[in-house]
Amino acid sequence: MSFKYSITLSSFRGMERIGTTLERLERQGYEAVEIAGEPQNTDLDELNGIIRSYKISVCGVTGMWGRKSPRNSMRRMLSLDGDVRKHAEKYVRGCIDMCRELGGHEFNVCLFADEDHGLPDPNHMTSPQAQKLAIIERAIPLLSDLAGYASERGVDLLIEPLNRFSTPYCTTAADAIGIVQNIGWENAGVLLDTFHMNIEEGSIEHAIQDAGDFLKHTHFAENNRRMPGSGHIDFGGILGALQGAGYGGYISFEPQLDDKDYMSSTLEGLLFLKRLECELPSKEMRKEVNPY
Repeated sequence: MSFKYSITLSSFRGMERIGTTLERLERQGYEAVEIAGEPQNTDLDELNGIIRSYKISVCGVTGMWGRKSPRNSMRRMLSLDGDVRKHAEKYVRGCIDMCRELGGHEFNVCLFADEDHGLPDPNHMTSPQAQKLAIIERAIPLLSDLAGYASERGVDLLIEPLNRFSTPYCTTAADAIGIVQNIGWENAGVLLDTFHMNIEEGSIEHAIQDAGDFLKHTHFAENNRRMPGSGHIDFGGILGALQGAGYGGYISFEPQLDDKDYMSSTLEGLLFLKRLECELPSKEMRKEVNPY
């Protein structure tokens, strides 16, 4: 199998015209991009025209959650405030529509609650499992409605766990899998991000194996939020786990890029992953090692 590679355009926000970024990424060998999920600020007709000028597709829309957006306080799906939840629902529906219009097939949801939610350990942002489940349970009907809305538009609604310092309510693959099972729609799935997994998972490889068919998309970044190859995460092991799980989705880079001088970083990270991919054993070799 051969992996497909994309990158989040939110990593390039404010740097240059989107056409310049797409031209550079196409030359480097990227097959697709994720569009930043700000539908109210996006002229979809204009953006579609720009994208069609390049041999690069849109795989999905990246949700702008938490500190990524100045509107984050109104995008808290777990809020006790009904007006906030309605605003968050409207935002997700807008991003799903945006994804469909641009030819994408996935949108990620990150679950935030009110800041004054009374965490027992505010310094480390941990939450007892019972409290987690009680808070998440209230959001399941809304998430199920949104998954149905996305299904009608050919979009996967993906639950993305974040590390505890971002939000304590969905932090591991196991948390996300449980939520997806309760949502109950086939297009509901899991997005796993290596940056967050490096903090929360005992084993990234085991988490990927446990996610199985629920895993529909991935975000790749180093422990320092840079491109793969610049830190200590074992991406060879991660690629091997994805290969073993039969993963067919995109590997989508979500790096922190400091300035316009990013081209060596995005190219080196992509080539680093492709070299590791070439070193993976073939399906036939894996059978020889483990015939069962």
